Amino acid sequence: MALTLPQNLLNALAERLGEHFSTAQAVREHHGRDESLYDPVLPDAVAYARSVEDVSAILQLCHAHRVPVIPYGSGSSLEGHLLAVHGGISLDVSLMDQVLSFQPEDLSITVQPGITRKALNEYLRASGLFFPIDPGADASIGGMCATRASGTNAVRYGTMRENVLGLNAVLADGRVLRSGSKAKKSSAGYDLARLFIGSEGTLGVISEVTLKLHPQPEAISAAVCSFPSVASAVQTVIETIQMGVAVARAELVDTLAIQALNRYAKLTLREAPTLFLEFHGSAASVAEQVGIVEELASANEGQGFEWATQQEERNRLWSARHNALYAFLQLKPGCRALSTDVCVPLSRLAECVVGAEQDLRKSYLPAPIFGHVGDGNFHVCLLLDPDSPEELAEAERLNHAIVHRALAAGGTCTGEHGVGLHKIDFLLEEHGEVAIDTMRAIKHALDPLGLMNPGKIFRRKGSETSTFA
Repeated sequence: MALTLPQNLLNALAERLGEHFSTAQAVREHHGRDESLYDPVLPDAVAYARSVEDVSAILQLCHAHRVPVIPYGSGSSLEGHLLAVHGGISLDVSLMDQVLSFQPEDLSITVQPGITRKALNEYLRASGLFFPIDPGADASIGGMCATRASGTNAVRYGTMRENVLGLNAVLADGRVLRSGSKAKKSSAGYDLARLFIGSEGTLGVISEVTLKLHPQPEAISAAVCSFPSVASAVQTVIETIQMGVAVARAELVDTLAIQALNRYAKLTLREAPTLFLEFHGSAASVAEQVGIVEELASANEGQGFEWATQQEERNRLWSARHNALYAFLQLKPGCRALSTDVCVPLSRLAECVVGAEQDLRKSYLPAPIFGHVGDGNFHVCLLLDPDSPEELAEAERLNHAIVHRALAAGGTCTGEHGVGLHKIDFLLEEHGEVAIDTMRAIKHALDPLGLMNPGKIFRRKGSETSTFA
């Protein structure tokens, strides 16, 4: 594909960035795909920023030449966020991966957006503190802010929304916006930091983040427990939360998911709907939590409680859970995955999970159920042949049924993956035209030329529907 960028823009970016600016095919291909079902869509060029000054300069140049910009962190998004559907520059912040300041006495740390969650926790390892948001993938902190990520620990520690104290972002015209502070609370004006959390790169490029940290727990205990049905497993989680047990992780995997994990990770778990649980706290509080949950599970016909208190055992268990997608893909060689991402009120969780299970039993597509049921978020991994229009249509039919049931229950179409390209129409159904028009107004105020990650979250009125075709 011939590049369409103005030559004077290419020259200016090359002069500014040197070897950190590329139009090479391989580099563009790497930045033109994510973990979604979409086919690659390549940017016209890739610009690697090493500082906030680089980000500002890149955006100023692109703004002057009216060229779109797609922020890029680690490439782990699931909804087509990184695809250059309108061409333009992929702005890669992965080289901005430094800790800028660490305030252990304040339980906070300020970092650049390219640092990944694993690298951050490795930095914190000797401090007695950790950052708990764990989406599974080794995502960048900037990308986790942009998609309002959560993950397995959200039931106890919250999502990115609750764990960001403040952030800086570079606007479409290159100006640097500073928002929030290192204080635990503030009533000073609009909460602009929260506006950028979940903005998916459509309002600007996050360039600095101050995060809330948590003390490493004195004691950690993990467990697996199997159940006769998905409904009884989910009911155990609901009762656990309603009892006020501060469980740190509560993950559901159904029978098909367990079969895949056993095969992939060489585990020997009982092939039945299973909960993966983890408890954090003092030794006494963890023992108390464990006793309550064992009683609740037993009352719901849970069996085979297996405890893992050693770090190596826990790591093996959670590594298998985090690698679930790769395990699922082996259930159908050559397939690709469409993952649903609904989140519902706890009181409606069992109804929605069982409803999804019933839908799947009537379909020919293999589709494991798994998810962070402790906070009402669950996924169905629909495995399909990417070259089969019939299988794609069937996957979309199932996805629509799952989302519509969640919305009817007062839930959301996306608990953690974000909207990107795929959930645009669901967002309109969830929030209504007035809310979407308000989002468009905010977008226009901060990005009047529509250059920041265009085509994501919502479309301009009258544009075509987004599909995987």
